[in-house]
Amino acid sequence: MVLLAFGHSSFVIGQTAIKSKQLSSIDKSMSRAVESMNLPSLSVAIVHDGELIWSQSYGTLDVNSEAPATPEALYAVASNTKAFTSAALAQLVDAGKIEWDDRVTDYLPSFKLYDAYVTSELRIRDLLCHRSGLATFSGDLLWYGSTWTAEEVLEKAQHLQPTSSFRTEFGYQNILYIAAGKIIETVTGQPWKKCIQDSLLTRVGMGQSALSILDLDPTQTIAQPHNETSEGNLVPIEWVNWDNMAPAGALLASVADMAKWMVVQLDSGRIADKRLWNQAQTQQMWSMHTPIPVSNWYRSKMPSMHFRGYGLGWEMATLHGRKIVGHSGGYDGMISRQMLVPEEKIGVFIVTNTNSSVPWALGYDFLDVLLDGNYDFDMLTFLESNRIEENANRSKELEIMEATRVQDTKPSHPLSDFVGSYTDSMYGSIEITAAKDGLGLQFIQTPLFKAELKHWHYDTFQLNWSEQMMLPSGMVHFTIDAMGKVEALDVNVPNPDFDFTELHFVRD
Repeated sequence: MVLLAFGHSSFVIGQTAIKSKQLSSIDKSMSRAVESMNLPSLSVAIVHDGELIWSQSYGTLDVNSEAPATPEALYAVASNTKAFTSAALAQLVDAGKIEWDDRVTDYLPSFKLYDAYVTSELRIRDLLCHRSGLATFSGDLLWYGSTWTAEEVLEKAQHLQPTSSFRTEFGYQNILYIAAGKIIETVTGQPWKKCIQDSLLTRVGMGQSALSILDLDPTQTIAQPHNETSEGNLVPIEWVNWDNMAPAGALLASVADMAKWMVVQLDSGRIADKRLWNQAQTQQMWSMHTPIPVSNWYRSKMPSMHFRGYGLGWEMATLHGRKIVGHSGGYDGMISRQMLVPEEKIGVFIVTNTNSSVPWALGYDFLDVLLDGNYDFDMLTFLESNRIEENANRSKELEIMEATRVQDTKPSHPLSDFVGSYTDSMYGSIEITAAKDGLGLQFIQTPLFKAELKHWHYDTFQLNWSEQMMLPSGMVHFTIDAMGKVEALDVNVPNPDFDFTELHFVRD
């Protein structure tokens, strides 16, 4: 545990001050969250006016080894990577090598989306602000855990279908950040990873950070990702390689290193007397490009939030009369949240090594404490209450699902008739195999996606993954053609991250 601030009485923020009472309350909330929300660990860093003023870690990096968490331990910070890709492009704008409104096809001539007009009109800034017309997370099954290269993922993206008109609605996209990374490579003649390392990480002083799990040094202090089982047990899980979508989410960093990044961001790209990018580029990155509706839920829980939106690699909102700039990161078994208050030069970074919304909740709660003097921790309390309800709702959902199951049915064909290869025109192939208690399923390009299929009713089978990961169980439904032959199958795994219904597998 590292405690940097309690020896000081206060740190001035605007017309108020960060007091030891506030930091003590934040500290207690961390200990509370680790216990009440069943977290392996929780790490936090708070910066103000160019300095790290407080940092703390609770829990263990691995429930098996019980190694204590520290602010120097590396975590996957996932989509917080997007701001680094955006900053690297800002540097190229400063250098006169690109403009934000250059056409993407000027640098990536073979790149295509669903429509010729959209492909031609798509600009560099469009890649970064989530207004392409594609749905949130659309196409993520192409890169996640797959053997497809970044180039192959981009080539396949032309098959994704829009859910809104171009530049009209917010749809969070990872694949378009892959394209942004390719533009950096085209212009600089360097791999994205080297460019980010040399132009940003090294200059910021993020010496412990890595841009691929393959670059992790076993001698470093590293957090292990975890999942929570239905019984409430925390289980360490394997790392998933995100190299093929690195510009969207590959960064691994400690809260200590992310504190340095927040300091640079809050000073508009400046380190001492040098700038990594001009202040005008900060204004570009922190200006709303795509509005996001403030939902009724946000209005009720955060009444001081009047606007939400997305800039270039950053989320934006208003809170307690201030502009808030931030981002979340979600990786298998690791969640992070970054919150910046430019007006007050304050930044907060929070990360845990399991799939939990605690960093998101505490990000808002900490700003409530620091900006508004509210010590209620409403968002953490909401998660704690919701956790109890979720466990009860999960049991009800299972009861409802079981009640809808048609009893005493059997498949229309012998199981051997379902065995074979099936192909989706965008993703590629899956293989259905014979198994002892039913059937087996393997996504060929995604080794992690291996499952057992047990008969549910008619030609529908329940899917249970063979590997421990964040995805829940699902269903596979086979369709029969007019000649009575097994024709195709569809996979449905309800979850907030990956849309399996984008895929339709036809028998080879």
